[in-house]
Amino acid sequence: MALNFKIYTIFPEIFPGFLGYSLTGRALEEGIWSFETVNIRDYAFDKHGSVDDTPCGGGAGMVMRADVLGRAIAANHRGGRILAMSPKGRPLTQQTVHQLSRESEISVVCGRFEGIDERVLEAFDIEEVSIGDYILTGGEQAAQIMFDAIIRLLPGVLGNAQSTMSESFEDCLLEYPQYTRPTEWEGRQVPEVLLSGHHKKIEDWRKEQAIKITGERRPDLLKKYLDSKRV
Repeated sequence: MALNFKIYTIFPEIFPGFLGYSLTGRALEEGIWSFETVNIRDYAFDKHGSVDDTPCGGGAGMVMRADVLGRAIAANHRGGRILAMSPKGRPLTQQTVHQLSRESEISVVCGRFEGIDERVLEAFDIEEVSIGDYILTGGEQAAQIMFDAIIRLLPGVLGNAQSTMSESFEDCLLEYPQYTRPTEWEGRQVPEVLLSGHHKKIEDWRKEQAIKITGERRPDLLKKYLDSKRV
């Protein structure tokens, strides 16, 4: 079953962007996933295609209007989850990505300016999602990053489905270091254990390295991992 993304944006030409290349691009050609864009400006009430106005109560910037965006969504939404890319949304996690990869259609609102009128979020029960604690110029870039994370989990996209099992965040640990040929480069050697052919030792080494790296870089994730082992 193909996954379709319905994208509400004022810049439909941005899509598919980098998703049209490599594995995600091939999956798009094969029909594993698809997308359609809704140009929010098409639902404006004036000839200029105005979609924003000044914030009530004052303040800098502009806010996407409820009447225009709401009109666009009402005319195109046919069910399924609606997300909005927003720095004040719930953090996007690998667990959430797995959940989304099981959907058949996901609608995504790409905000611009200072944000979206709160009444639209309430009226359509829109889930706000954040890809990180930083600000971008628009939701389109964030949406493409989220789409990439989802698409690579769809059946048939990756050549080896097992390759996702040991990746960072799959079990609350960051991924262990990776090496390939040549075994020696500028005086630096591939760890001997990886050349031993001893699968149990290799597995143990990789787990030790994953725990070490996670503890150094993401102690919050290591705590989750250790807590899960105590249950």
